[in-house]
Amino acid sequence: MSVSYYSLDWKLILSAVALTLIGVALIYSAQYYSSSEVIRGYYLKQMLWFAISSVVVVVVLYIPLKLFDAGAYLLYGIALVLLVAIFFVGSTRLGATRWFSLGPINLAPSDIAKLAMLLALARYFAYTRGNPVAPKNLIGALALTLIPMALVLKQPDLGTSLVFIALLIGIWFWAGLSIGYLALSLSPGISMIASANIVTWALFFVVLLALIFYLRPGLFYGSTAVLVNLACGVITPFIWNGLHNYQKLRILTFLDPGRDPRGAGYQIIQSRISIGSGGMTGKGFLQSTQSRLEFLPERHTDFIFSVLGEEFGFLGALIVLGLFLYLLYRMVRIALKCRSKFSSYLVFGAATIILFQVFVNIGMTIGVTPVTGLPLPFLSYGGTSLVFNWTLIALTISAGSSWQEY
Repeated sequence: MSVSYYSLDWKLILSAVALTLIGVALIYSAQYYSSSEVIRGYYLKQMLWFAISSVVVVVVLYIPLKLFDAGAYLLYGIALVLLVAIFFVGSTRLGATRWFSLGPINLAPSDIAKLAMLLALARYFAYTRGNPVAPKNLIGALALTLIPMALVLKQPDLGTSLVFIALLIGIWFWAGLSIGYLALSLSPGISMIASANIVTWALFFVVLLALIFYLRPGLFYGSTAVLVNLACGVITPFIWNGLHNYQKLRILTFLDPGRDPRGAGYQIIQSRISIGSGGMTGKGFLQSTQSRLEFLPERHTDFIFSVLGEEFGFLGALIVLGLFLYLLYRMVRIALKCRSKFSSYLVFGAATIILFQVFVNIGMTIGVTPVTGLPLPFLSYGGTSLVFNWTLIALTISAGSSWQEY
């Protein structure tokens, strides 16, 4: 093993183990009353994937981190090939082509792409010459991100494509980009939302120009921010018309779940009922009414947090959130002490991915973020997702054990 047993961050490991075991218990409870024996056995499959994840962790720890550094762009290239190949030999379900069907296993190349993107961005910023947040370096990082993002968006998989943007912004911040410049980086997304109404878009531009005047970012940043925001506002109607009907409905339902209470809004409404009915301490394990009566769809995957809220209440949700916060704290702590720039960017990027997915997943269960299909790390049912998240933990452990290396 490339790292010492005694140098492992056991507090980080035990936090991830606790979250995974809680996830197995919730999956068991979510489908306990299902009429299908196969569905009732989902928790056994999740335990098997946990065992596979443990093997992956050991393998990753045996590989020197410098080898991941050296092979980052190679893995990035392989990920792009897989993302292209899926359109020719992938499996299509519910109008989306996101998986390779390998017998009983469904492999999602988007998870491989997220890992490849993380390694590629960490290497890119670690070896850029001069200021890592200089315009040419930021443009290079953006180009590196947009290629796999566009391929994932075409599947279509909006949730995963947003992970790429979150990862880029997280590593940009860690590389030294100020909060003001990050705000300019995020402004195109806000411009697309504001452009739904000409008045709000005009007000947004007033705020944008005021921010540019305050930051005085220079001709390049200032003019680019204005032009990109103008372009985003102009192309938004075309992007909207290009969305699938179910994607449009998800966005509209997010804004007003009551517009389609028996259709697209049903999931959010039932999720809110589940979480709200749990009260302070919950109804108890296996006592979820929404699961038993099958009112809550996707309760073992995207909406596993709703089951947690109903059965264990506010206190149970608070414990899980506390475990996530502690996990992220341990990861950021490691990122801070790593002497290697690659390791530091790698760990902080991994923490960014987990944080973003937790925020979006829990947000959609309570109706504050759109339903995007992003699973809750470690808790939601899904083999490739679990292996991916444990790979992030393994890379973090490896970086923490070799933090003194440059």
